[in-house]
Amino acid sequence: MEGIMPCLRQSAKERLLRNMRACRDAKLRIRYLVVVNLMQGRSADETAQAVKVSSSTVYRVARRFRDCGEAGLVDRREENGERKLDERYLAELYEVVRSSPQEHGWPRPTWTREMFVITLKQKTEVGIHVATMSVALRQIGARRGRPKPVVKCPWSKQAKNKRLREIERLIKRIRSDEVAVYEDEVDIHLNPKIGLDWMVRGQQKEVVTPGKNEKRYLAGAQDTRTGEICWVEGERKTSLLFINLLWKLVQRYPDARVIHLILDNYAIHKTQQVRMTLSSTEGRRLRLHFLPPYCPQHNAIERFWEDLHANVTRNHTCSEMDGLMHNVRRYLSHRNRQNHRNQQQAA
Repeated sequence: MEGIMPCLRQSAKERLLRNMRACRDAKLRIRYLVVVNLMQGRSADETAQAVKVSSSTVYRVARRFRDCGEAGLVDRREENGERKLDERYLAELYEVVRSSPQEHGWPRPTWTREMFVITLKQKTEVGIHVATMSVALRQIGARRGRPKPVVKCPWSKQAKNKRLREIERLIKRIRSDEVAVYEDEVDIHLNPKIGLDWMVRGQQKEVVTPGKNEKRYLAGAQDTRTGEICWVEGERKTSLLFINLLWKLVQRYPDARVIHLILDNYAIHKTQQVRMTLSSTEGRRLRLHFLPPYCPQHNAIERFWEDLHANVTRNHTCSEMDGLMHNVRRYLSHRNRQNHRNQQQAA
């Protein structure tokens, strides 16, 4: 390796090997390995392959060793002064990413890396390059994604939290002769929901759609104790679908003194038909507890419906509604059996 590596005495070679074995810095150890491999007579390409670095890295390390000796292997970034991407900077960046640019005086509603650099310079007095900002964003786990549209609850924060606390207390303190369920409806479309899937490079999977869409609807109730689902099906999402679920719950829990339903403010839950059902002899066992408006994240059955879509309806290949509904029923029944087994094992 004449021209790449200087001639070394045997004592210098032995010292290099000792220092390499004692090194605990992973990057510095790689530079030691480059020098040791070259010292043992390997070519630059062979060394690059053995150490799993590029040939340019091998030449750069050899040049630094030739010019500065062993000291040339040390990372020279320590001369740059204090580390800029420290905990304080990254914590401030994390909070900025979670906010909107317009909260920081920008007219633009979405962030760019250049805007992050300027905003963080104002907040921390630390200036970094845009490329370094990319490193900082990776370090805090930030990513570019599609925001989720939501409707803000019109209630005051105090009123919203009060209602949520009441429902939470209801579930925690429910009597042994009472039942509480989360209730909601879900749409089943013959035209499949399109969702993310794994693909190889150069491939874009296709999901064949029937073209003309058909719909079915489920009204479901998830037991807060067991997690089991009680559901009914319908071709229209009306009060009658909800009422059919109420009667099924009455039959499902014949010994329950009260059946508490935690549900949203959808119009079909508040019609005169529903009020008449609740005023009947059996209907008096049912109690409706409405969540604050536009708070689906507090209805536990919503997560169950997401699982249903992920396991059955998203990217499905059924060409007829009967086949799709068969898969829906099979999945719901499987989840109920699974929950039942879990309850038995816990007992």
